[in-house]
Amino acid sequence: MEKRRGGLRAIGAEIPRIAGAALGKRGFGEAQLVTQWEAVIGPELAQKLSPERLTFPRGERRNGTLRLRVASAFATEAQHLEPVLIERINAFFGYGAVARLAFVQGPPLTAAPTPPRLRPLSAEEQRAIDARVAGVADPELRAALARLGSALAGSRHD
Repeated sequence: MEKRRGGLRAIGAEIPRIAGAALGKRGFGEAQLVTQWEAVIGPELAQKLSPERLTFPRGERRNGTLRLRVASAFATEAQHLEPVLIERINAFFGYGAVARLAFVQGPPLTAAPTPPRLRPLSAEEQRAIDARVAGVADPELRAALARLGSALAGSRHD
């Protein structure tokens, strides 16, 4: 049975524990590499590359091969950046976890999905949303709830 944890904790602190089992099946015992990928290699590169699988030689936890999905147009440049990428990844781990990279062409898994197109709201719908959130005292919360209501109403195509 798992030990209960008291008090509030940031969800980011719990992600490695929660995702560890699922990611471990894909070779990511080090789940933090996936959850912190953008911080490891930088936001610009994270849009073009995503980690897919980390494998090690039998019985080892060093000198592994990290398979990366790479946008087709960026594949050649990614190969030239391999030494820099390996250095950043190993700096993240704090030891020589990765010795080589294997590139698989395809859209990076970390690419943000395109937001759905929302239909414009009628004046009546907007008034109804404004009336529902009018009783909220905090102006920032009221505005956030109004945006949420608008997004929900605009996503319906009745």
